[in-house]
Amino acid sequence: MRILHTESSCGWGGQEIRILDEAQGISSRGHEVAIVAPRESRVYEAALERGLNADPLPIARKNLQGLLAMRRWLKSHPVDIVNAHSSTDSWLAALACATLARAPALVRTRHVSAAIPDNLPTRWLYRRATLHVVTTGEVLRAQLLRDNGLSPERVTSVPTGIDTKRFVPGDRDAARRTTGLPSGRRLVGIVATLRSWKGHRYLIDAVGGLPPDVGLVIVGDGPQRSHIETRVRELGLSERVWLAGNQRDVLPWLQALDVFALPSYANEGVPQALLQAMLCGLPCVTTTAGSIGEIARDGVTAIVVAAEDAADLRRGLEKVLGDAELGTRLGNAARAHCATNFGAQTMLDRMERVFRDAAPG
Repeated sequence: MRILHTESSCGWGGQEIRILDEAQGISSRGHEVAIVAPRESRVYEAALERGLNADPLPIARKNLQGLLAMRRWLKSHPVDIVNAHSSTDSWLAALACATLARAPALVRTRHVSAAIPDNLPTRWLYRRATLHVVTTGEVLRAQLLRDNGLSPERVTSVPTGIDTKRFVPGDRDAARRTTGLPSGRRLVGIVATLRSWKGHRYLIDAVGGLPPDVGLVIVGDGPQRSHIETRVRELGLSERVWLAGNQRDVLPWLQALDVFALPSYANEGVPQALLQAMLCGLPCVTTTAGSIGEIARDGVTAIVVAAEDAADLRRGLEKVLGDAELGTRLGNAARAHCATNFGAQTMLDRMERVFRDAAPG
């Protein structure tokens, strides 16, 4: 099959990483895969670094220039499937396909749980222009069926898959030497783009109420960085918090932790970082935002706390930090569950099936 991934976002996070991993994996199975994205986007740069077939298009905004560029690309590069990933490129791809005599099938991947407006234009986009919708979790799929009236046979849940051979438990002391993190502290950590809904501010407040030997490691960057730095200073936590920024390889940072926390309160599918942490055997404290509940079962594979509640988050962290046996049990159960259900090959099998079913002829 000939498959095109479109991405209008210039940001960086789990969505962009999934596009790259999926494109690389499907390509390795013998399919022709290309990516189009704005020249200034991180995903375009990263696609080139990985040796993927990528072209720059001015599709960061919904405008005539972007539409014409998308149409020209599709006309000169016939494909079987267009897999759109964000709102802007979905609209541009849908309109471009609607004006082509031999249009490819449009598949839309919904990575987040944000609500979709139920209006006439959006109904056209999802019910007529788009042949199939992929969500990154069952909760997101149910939301589209319930709130937007999509037919069950036109929506498939395909959670992001993780390399289960790479993300494994490791030597904590060695990982701390590699990352430069201190050996004498208990460390809580989060790996996430610094966006408001990831809940960093609640995590900072929660750690501020823990004993002084507990530190916090924040891996990632984004628009909330200055607010996070300010809150850390306000609480006098500068000696206990490590802002590591974006890391090309997050594995040693995960393996250096005692506990992983992800207090998201919105816009989640099944988060890659949480899957990675669970595969590393870490005890995790999280919420049920989006489809997180598909991997986080309270007291079984994680400690689940209330969203936007620093006190409950602190309680969850105290529970794990104070009970080594519980932490080991949670980590082992989470690793087993994720290894069985959320491997990269499982994701590729499911996406390949979606593409084959959608491909014309």
